[in-house]
Amino acid sequence: MRENKEPRLGKNFSKTSPVEPTHASGASFGIKRSALVHYAKMVGLGLGKSMAQNWLGADLWVTEYITPVDVYAHGVSRILAFQKTAFQEMYVVESESYGKALVLDGKWQSCTGDEFLYHEPLVHPAAVHHGAPRQVLILGGGGRGYVPGEVLRWQTVEKVVMVDIDGEVVEACRQHLAEMHCGSFDDPRFELKVGDALVYLDETQEDWDIVISDLTDPIEEGPSFKLFTKEYFARVRNVLTPNGIFVLQSGSVAPANLPIYARLAHTLQSVYRYVQPYITYASTYGAPWGFLLASDRPLPTAIDPQAVDRLLAEKVSGPLKMFDGTTMLGLLHPPAHIRQAIAAETEVYTEAHPPKFFGKGILG
Repeated sequence: MRENKEPRLGKNFSKTSPVEPTHASGASFGIKRSALVHYAKMVGLGLGKSMAQNWLGADLWVTEYITPVDVYAHGVSRILAFQKTAFQEMYVVESESYGKALVLDGKWQSCTGDEFLYHEPLVHPAAVHHGAPRQVLILGGGGRGYVPGEVLRWQTVEKVVMVDIDGEVVEACRQHLAEMHCGSFDDPRFELKVGDALVYLDETQEDWDIVISDLTDPIEEGPSFKLFTKEYFARVRNVLTPNGIFVLQSGSVAPANLPIYARLAHTLQSVYRYVQPYITYASTYGAPWGFLLASDRPLPTAIDPQAVDRLLAEKVSGPLKMFDGTTMLGLLHPPAHIRQAIAAETEVYTEAHPPKFFGKGILG
């Protein structure tokens, strides 16, 4: 890992000097301050001349295409680290609004400011459904440490293994994102395996109460390209206990991305008896975000919020910010258009025909 005060800026980063947009598939481009000020005047934001020139608080921006015609941008105050690893391009940055963040292959992964809106719903619904998880396997996670940190809150947990293919990213998170792992990497119940998730699934001799798949989006050049498929889901099923639960981070459920989410749900339905969709909203992603629970045991949606709160008080250490019984009840009842999209889906993702989220795997 090397720190660089002035690293080479990928296509997702721009200073305020002019940057020509590129229309290559998924490529992001920087946004000029002058262009945004012009836009503010054009749409009538009512900013005075001096205010319009100063309303932007950053000279460096990380931008990401949400769709081919929608861009979401974050102002960056500092770049803490940059490295092109063997698998992906990584930035650790600091933003004024959301604190420190990890960016992989041009995609915003998580940040200290709103991580709880993602990681609490990623972990705790499955743990509540199980009731007393002892062994938890995490596939991916970007080395951030938030996922094992949430899992290790459960006092019933005896062992957590996190498998991540990119050890360089893990080391960068250890060094620069201590706020994210909060000591979870040093917990005696935690074990890190640097390697391929598919290889680990084939070789593990253990059965797992919960398997969490927190992989980066399956952009074609990225390391998770074929890990959102029927074959992968079947491998996970083989290592679950009879009452085990699989959790899949499933990407955006904004209307333009909903077909991918619906097809992921239908693919899971081809492997597991019960599949439950649910969504959260992590503000830094710029879109509602989808998860999927899958199991061969029932996943009831008519839960008692007070019973969940009692379970959390009894078995979870420390306060939660976003998640409680009432929140879980709401999460398990996604909007009608999402349920309808899943019900109407007929195709299944396979290794021969995996999903391809919009985005570019390697920054220029």
